[in-house]
Amino acid sequence: MNKTMSAERFHRAWRQWLRHLWADRTDIVRVLDAAALARLEARITTSELGHSGEIRLCVEAALPWRYLRKGASPRERALAMFGKLRVWDTEHNNGVLVYLLLADRAVEIVADRALHRHIDPDQWRALIDAMQPLLRLGRHETALQNTLSALDEALRHWFPVTADQRNPNELSDRADLR
Repeated sequence: MNKTMSAERFHRAWRQWLRHLWADRTDIVRVLDAAALARLEARITTSELGHSGEIRLCVEAALPWRYLRKGASPRERALAMFGKLRVWDTEHNNGVLVYLLLADRAVEIVADRALHRHIDPDQWRALIDAMQPLLRLGRHETALQNTLSALDEALRHWFPVTADQRNPNELSDRADLR
């Protein structure tokens, strides 16, 4: 039994490595063309007019070699990107990163502490779980648009801006593609 489990784990890891080694930025363009990316950016820009939060989208074709070598999870990479893209560095600590890893069809949502306090972990999981069937069907833009809508709703509820307020754009609304 133990030998079988080890062989299974080895084959699963080998398949993951192959998926990641074969994936590149052209995979991103294949699933999210320029028009789709423009629509996602516009959705983020429009969303941020109604709340004080900041939304970042990061789409990565594959994990970098050093992450694969150490067996890092998509969550670990999302946390690293949360820091690298400075999503944590907003005035109200209510930034949120939506991270999509194409090679694994993995989605992670990382929220800064002010937003994280208001959203139950099960709600985050439900949001991610709702994306999975759409990703399997190749409907990446729809999955991301639905997620952005849900985040918009939460941010407008917990961090609204009034008509006389303005949300300075602290982070880029463009998707970070890797």
